[in-house]
Amino acid sequence: MPEPETPQLSRYATALAAALRKAWHVMLSRGPSQFQFWLIALIIGIAAGFAALFFRKGINWLQMITYGDDSTALLHGYTTLLPWYWMLIVPICGGLAVGLILHNFTPDGRVRAVADVIEGAAMNDGRVEKRAGLASAAASLITLGTGGSSGREGPVVHLAAVISSWVSDRIHANGINGRDLLGCAVAAAVSASFNAPIAGALFALEVVLRHFAVHAFAPIVIASVAGTVINRLEFGDITEFTLPVSTALEFYQELPAFLLLGLVCGGVATVLMYAVFFTEDIGDEMQRAVGLPRWLRPAIAGGILGTLAIWFPHIIGVGYETTSAALTGQLVLHEAIVFAVLKVAAVSITFGGRMGGGIFSPSLMLGALTGLAFGLIATAVFPEVSGSHTLYALAGMGAVAAAVLGAPISTTLIVFEMTGDWQTGLAVMVAVSMSTALASRLVDRSFFLTQLERRGIRLAAGPQAYLLSMSRVATLMRSPDDARAASPDACWEMIEDGIYIDGNATLEAAMPIFDRSGVLFIPVVTLSAGGAPPELLGALFHVDALKAFNSALSAVSQEEHS
Repeated sequence: MPEPETPQLSRYATALAAALRKAWHVMLSRGPSQFQFWLIALIIGIAAGFAALFFRKGINWLQMITYGDDSTALLHGYTTLLPWYWMLIVPICGGLAVGLILHNFTPDGRVRAVADVIEGAAMNDGRVEKRAGLASAAASLITLGTGGSSGREGPVVHLAAVISSWVSDRIHANGINGRDLLGCAVAAAVSASFNAPIAGALFALEVVLRHFAVHAFAPIVIASVAGTVINRLEFGDITEFTLPVSTALEFYQELPAFLLLGLVCGGVATVLMYAVFFTEDIGDEMQRAVGLPRWLRPAIAGGILGTLAIWFPHIIGVGYETTSAALTGQLVLHEAIVFAVLKVAAVSITFGGRMGGGIFSPSLMLGALTGLAFGLIATAVFPEVSGSHTLYALAGMGAVAAAVLGAPISTTLIVFEMTGDWQTGLAVMVAVSMSTALASRLVDRSFFLTQLERRGIRLAAGPQAYLLSMSRVATLMRSPDDARAASPDACWEMIEDGIYIDGNATLEAAMPIFDRSGVLFIPVVTLSAGGAPPELLGALFHVDALKAFNSALSAVSQEEHS
């Protein structure tokens, strides 16, 4: 009796399942195709958008529990009704929780943020630390919900980077694809946080990837749009700040004033950055001097912040209420100056105390206050050629933020998209260009790159500097059994003359030795503890070091121009 034929639909289903299994295997082994990659970018954009949304909702929820109000735009007005001791207790408890989280879930008790994402893009194939990243997100949420003076963009960017790193590991993405997916996650997070799709995409390219390669543009834009859609589905198509009706540039004679404002803002941004670094150093010194447990450091910072907030509640939280007051001209001159000084102090204490959060929102507030103060003075001295002083607040907001982030293009667009005011572009662009030009010469290009420089990671100087630190001597040396190996006798003679290098060192240490000594190779040794004689591992030849360096530079150049 003949066997019954397999139904046509069943055969199609079996073939489809086999094709999907094959496609999944190919994607894991060879990487995704362009269409698959764009689909993954969309998924990452949606996931990062929801992460930013839930983070923002989490801050509001925690603020409701601690301060009785869930609005970041009206927080300080409500806190004036609370008893003084509550303003002191909440940041201390928040700092204690932050300290315990970071102590138990990070190796160094430090919050991860944008600088670590930039490092991951440049030096770790687009990956960041996952465990420490999740702990940092929790710590930053608690910081922002309990009165810490910082912003939400830093932790959201790193949280999105954790998502993209997990995906990159699952699909075995190479360095280029891993960096592109990281850019997608960052773009979506920034877009979802600020309802700024254009600026979100450019922020990922300008700040994190630090190039504008064509191959990265499409997936990053897809993810950025996805993040924006998530934001608008929840909050609607509204801007973060509402400006007065008249902020127009009344006379072109005002443009020189905005050049001067840019220089002032560049100086203010530099003061903010150096204040943060100085406070961090002071905190490190005091912690070592008194033997303070690292988990207690954020609680002490919270106590200082709480003490300040008793008299000046404007300093706590993201600061959007004060920023909005500056942009709408609701503050007088002495208020703008005092609040600006106090904000610098509060942000420095928050970062120096290793609490959590980002630097972007504080720089917006500081810039708006600086611009308003400048505008009030300028319009009073030259009323006949002056427009609205709130226009100076808008330009100042962009100028300080751009100088801190080292991102004049994306910051200018973020300001436009957060305010909905595209008519004052000349004033904002002039101020932003001058502030960025000044501040980038007083620090290592930006707050984030200076943070990395302070850790010994030289990204600010470009790939010609940091690529040397990525190539280990032991992987490039010629071992003694190599046919082209150096003579052992010649190696030992050089070792006796003090010319050698440890196998764990990188080309960053090796190249200066070649330059100083003029030798063709350097003996590579293992340095033993206790004064034991070194063990010869091989020799690093100058030509091999140069080939490796040139190959790395070529790969970077190819990625940036593809």
